[in-house]
Amino acid sequence: MSFLTVTYALIFYTATALLIGGLAWRITLYAKTPAPLKIATTPAPTTQTGVIMRMFREVVFFESLFKSTKWTWLFGWMFHIGLFLVLLRHARYFIDPNWFWVPNILWDLVGLLQPFGIYAGFVMIIGLAGLWGRRFFVDRVRYISALSDHLMLALLIAIGLSGLTMKFVAHTDIVAVKSFFLGLMTFNWQAIPDDFVFILHISLVAILMAIFPFSKLLHAPGIFFSPTRNQIDNPRDRRHISKWAKRLEEDN
Repeated sequence: MSFLTVTYALIFYTATALLIGGLAWRITLYAKTPAPLKIATTPAPTTQTGVIMRMFREVVFFESLFKSTKWTWLFGWMFHIGLFLVLLRHARYFIDPNWFWVPNILWDLVGLLQPFGIYAGFVMIIGLAGLWGRRFFVDRVRYISALSDHLMLALLIAIGLSGLTMKFVAHTDIVAVKSFFLGLMTFNWQAIPDDFVFILHISLVAILMAIFPFSKLLHAPGIFFSPTRNQIDNPRDRRHISKWAKRLEEDN
């Protein structure tokens, strides 16, 4: 077993542990954070079904961003839909054969979307470039942009560019790549391809995995815990008391 293989196997185990553990920790904090007030952004739904539909539109179509600024919505949606298709394409490196709990129809859909995942990388890069550009050219956005914002966008663009380079410029051994990652999942380590662009690509991905739970990218799961989005707008019909306030009332 080569030193490179052992090193990157340990790197990915560590990055995966940080990703899963960090997400679990942050989601637990989100779930435990009290919401003492009804602060749903109006116009807000007055039923649970309405909240679910609103959340669906927010997650899939970025409804509030569309109403706010069309250019940011366009670039943001391009990035996210491109990333979604790229991740679906990468599923083939980790699933072989199909996992028993994944419906066959879903796996067939992943197969149909594979060709789109190739060019979705370009869509993702264009979206990221647009989002990064606004941090330079839009005054109010430039004013609130921190170094971490620029570094995060640079990291995402570098991941996308290195991935596209492997596909269209410096081809790597895809069979060996798949063997390496499947080996990581079954603890049967296989040799990692000794390819500079591939090593750069997965190094950047490992960095992203490790810092994801501690970055602004945590808005991905965080949106589901936002009281401005997940609350029913019924303060006149029903008294809202957070769980910690209920416990205080019971104690007194």
